[in-house]
Amino acid sequence: MKAIKISDNIYWVGAIDWDVRNFHGYLTQRGTTYNAYLIIDKKITLIDTVKPVFTDQLIERISSVIDPGKIDFLVSNHVEMDHSGAIPAIMKYNPGVEIITCPNGEKGLRTHYKKEWRFNVVNTGDSITIGDRSLQFVLTPMVHWPDNMLTYIPEQKILFSNDAFGQHYASSGRFDDECPLDVIMEEAKKYYANIVLPYSKQVQKALSEASKLDIEMIATSHGVGWKKNIEKILSKYEEWSSNKTIKKVVIIYDTMWKSTEKIAYAIHDAFESQDYQIVMNNLQHNHISDIMTELIDAEYICVGSPTLNKNIMPSIAGFLTYLNGLASGNKKAISFGSYGWGEQIKKIDEYFKNTGFEIIESVKHKYIPGSEDLLRIKNNIIEKIK
Repeated sequence: MKAIKISDNIYWVGAIDWDVRNFHGYLTQRGTTYNAYLIIDKKITLIDTVKPVFTDQLIERISSVIDPGKIDFLVSNHVEMDHSGAIPAIMKYNPGVEIITCPNGEKGLRTHYKKEWRFNVVNTGDSITIGDRSLQFVLTPMVHWPDNMLTYIPEQKILFSNDAFGQHYASSGRFDDECPLDVIMEEAKKYYANIVLPYSKQVQKALSEASKLDIEMIATSHGVGWKKNIEKILSKYEEWSSNKTIKKVVIIYDTMWKSTEKIAYAIHDAFESQDYQIVMNNLQHNHISDIMTELIDAEYICVGSPTLNKNIMPSIAGFLTYLNGLASGNKKAISFGSYGWGEQIKKIDEYFKNTGFEIIESVKHKYIPGSEDLLRIKNNIIEKIK
């Protein structure tokens, strides 16, 4: 496996994971990449590494350019294993490698690997000369871990953006001009929704810092980087992090005997009458990470479940738990469901309250709703959303 030149004396030396389909509960139908970058200068510098299982790919790609034992600096932008997992292997080639990281990065690496490596701790505004180039650092804590930071090369106007602007997307192309833009943007939105969304305030701060830089290339940690559409992805991050919504409703439900599904479609008809964009998601057929992608810009979220053993359906509880860890409270919410006895739809409302959503209505129906019941539900919802 060979390194891929992305700029003058800078190479992509990462790994492509064609097979991964689940990343911390996030469905990755198109695989992913773990991007690492090798800079050839007076001080040979490696920016990040790869997931441990892909260490051999990293070493082989580095070796196609230089002896891994000649690496002087290793920049660790993020402690998580898909970024730092091959650091122990690099250190075996040259135990004297200087690891450049932020204060929380040092703490995280020491705690995780329990090694006495050489650390050079940097903060926002710090710069290190590696020869003809310099590395500048911007700390971006909680985008999406406390240790996150960005690395910038002003001489070549390249931003190594860590998890920001990435996608879980496996491709032999390394940049946006080599891949279908609609697919990349779809995966970038899904990545934001399932990883970055809860840290939107921190993203706003990071965007403010990034706006001060003259950027001609963004080298991401996952998926493809950006050269042709930099303004477009920056604009989308500004939009997503601002929690802007459109006239859209996402309806999520599970059903046993179709009663809850009938209520879901009555709610659908109410929103349709008010010209809302509608997305229906039966959890028996749709994955929670794809639903989160749809929820980014939705004004309304509606969640429905029948009562099962004095509780809501496990699929609904699982979705709401996932949602609670990601969503910000900028949505209006409707709960709904059917029951025979021991109605527990109120448990959905408890999740809504914990997520900070504004509860507009809670629709409950005993046994099977008839046509008159469904019409009443529809008209009631119309009155609530007008």
